[in-house]
Amino acid sequence: MIRVMVVATSPLVRAGLAAVVTSNSQLTIVGSASDFDVLTREVGQLQPDVVLLDLGANLQPSIWEKLLLIQQQQYPVGFLVIVEELESIDLEAAIHSGVRGLLPSISTESEIVAAAIAIADGLVVLHPDFLELLPMPEKIVTASVQTLTPREIEVLGMLVSGLGNKAIAKHLHISEHTVKFHISSIFQKLGVSTRTEAVTVGVRLGLIML
Repeated sequence: MIRVMVVATSPLVRAGLAAVVTSNSQLTIVGSASDFDVLTREVGQLQPDVVLLDLGANLQPSIWEKLLLIQQQQYPVGFLVIVEELESIDLEAAIHSGVRGLLPSISTESEIVAAAIAIADGLVVLHPDFLELLPMPEKIVTASVQTLTPREIEVLGMLVSGLGNKAIAKHLHISEHTVKFHISSIFQKLGVSTRTEAVTVGVRLGLIML
């Protein structure tokens, strides 16, 4: 059973999202919150697998900092965020803060359920409309990208899930040193300097899927 915590300012929205969650037998509600203070206070105790967070049009930059703080000091959890305005999203900041899913407010019940299940399985879920927001380094547009090896593509795919070097090494039965070598090679071939950029370019080039 996948444990879900629902967070929304509006009681009506909270009730609606809770109804969506409970409509699927794989999901269960473990708690709800009306603001970040309640979320921060209770997430460690409730230990959800996924936090379903409705932000509406409330997209101040400080939101991503608050989510990152929860990840670092409270409890590591995958955030599934629902927003109204796609253009106002700082996608890199959102992913860095622990957001593993982004959906527009017009998403269907089945899309929300599918996203929650995917996030619980360690995947990253972005609505197709968000893919246009992925920044592409200019040098990648004109430069020829060197071919990644099958192992490098496999490692790149794990970066999408936000796995650290130790977790990747354990999954692939290789040493952390080898993982670092692969990531360094991926960065060099794709012309990037961060994991987020590597994922972004990988998606754009069709090397991996979100």
